[in-house]
Amino acid sequence: MTAPKENQTPRRRAPAMSPEQRREMIIQTAIPLITEYGSAVTTAKIARAAGIGEGTIFRVFADKDELLQACMAEALSPEHAVRELDAIDVSQPLPDRLAEAAEALQAHMDRMGAILGSLGHRGGKHPGTVRGAGRDESTTRIRAALAELLEPDKAGLRRPPEQIAALFIGLLFAQPRTEDGPDLTPQELVEVFLHGALSGGAK
Repeated sequence: MTAPKENQTPRRRAPAMSPEQRREMIIQTAIPLITEYGSAVTTAKIARAAGIGEGTIFRVFADKDELLQACMAEALSPEHAVRELDAIDVSQPLPDRLAEAAEALQAHMDRMGAILGSLGHRGGKHPGTVRGAGRDESTTRIRAALAELLEPDKAGLRRPPEQIAALFIGLLFAQPRTEDGPDLTPQELVEVFLHGALSGGAK
């Protein structure tokens, strides 16, 4: 029998995930696969990507349809966008804060659009205009987080931060697309929002 080596650290097993943690991990793994393969993605493919057995999926989801619905709910949830907005440094100048906010919210909309499109959403609407109580709650939470970013400049705003936040979200969500011109960058969108459509050299 070989004696244990001195100073040898015993190997520890990684702590087991709770059902809620495992469920969240599976959802986060599944979302990019759903974006790529749509509803045709298999639970076997999701399990391989997550590094788990396929049976583990069915210990936290009743079936594949429940998993797809959970991924849809996660994509439509404002939680990630709100965290991104809350993380923006409010000591930055207002244009920089709003540009970061625009990037975060655009990513949120792109994520929603990718999932809705991949799962066969046929409403014909931009994901930012999906109706329902969930959408209203999401917009309310995002507007409140954006208003917090505007609060340091409250004295210089024409309207209360909540109203300015609503206007900014409206412009961002309804930004028109044209065939002969690229989308506005976040910085360009903020410039138009704060200073209007006239260029600096216009009289």
